Amino acid sequence: MQKLILLTLIVIFTGVLITFFSSAKAEEIHFNNNIFILKYSDLSNLTKGYENEYFLQNETKNNWNKMVGIYYYPEISNPLKFADNECKDIESNDINVLLKFIENKQADKAALSYLQNGSDNGKKYFEYNIFKYEKHPEKGMMALRYAIRYFFSDDDGIKALAKKVKEENDEYLQKIIESPIPPIVEKHIDE
Repeated sequence: MQKLILLTLIVIFTGVLITFFSSAKAEEIHFNNNIFILKYSDLSNLTKGYENEYFLQNETKNNWNKMVGIYYYPEISNPLKFADNECKDIESNDINVLLKFIENKQADKAALSYLQNGSDNGKKYFEYNIFKYEKHPEKGMMALRYAIRYFFSDDDGIKALAKKVKEENDEYLQKIIESPIPPIVEKHIDE
């Protein structure tokens, strides 16, 4: 009888540990030698799917330099068409510069990278964005995003930034393309 109780407790404890580590893993992402923590998750009114955004330990949705985003679009079934439309939107906006667009029609996946000009509290920056779009295994589409904000103060800063992004763009695109898209976390988080 004692062995049965002990075995039952071990099974319950193991289940609790597995659940804890599974949920902890979904709320932490390792990418490009950084650990990103889920600090924003909500159901989007626009896409009808969840948006998860991960930031470095000391950063938030309102104050960040690097982030990883995972987005679920349950009503979008064609990642290639969606990515193509995103490219057109990027190119039509004066604050954006499209860097690269890649399509894999056989795998029904696409990736793109671009720079977006912005400012935060009087500091000018370029936001470097990379997106990968692919079909969700069950329904709709998933997107994986990696973004970095590069702050600058003068023309020399812009030149150095342009050189850095040019050197790193293909490497970051390759990492995004090869990275599996983690599962979406379906709960409200706003830190």
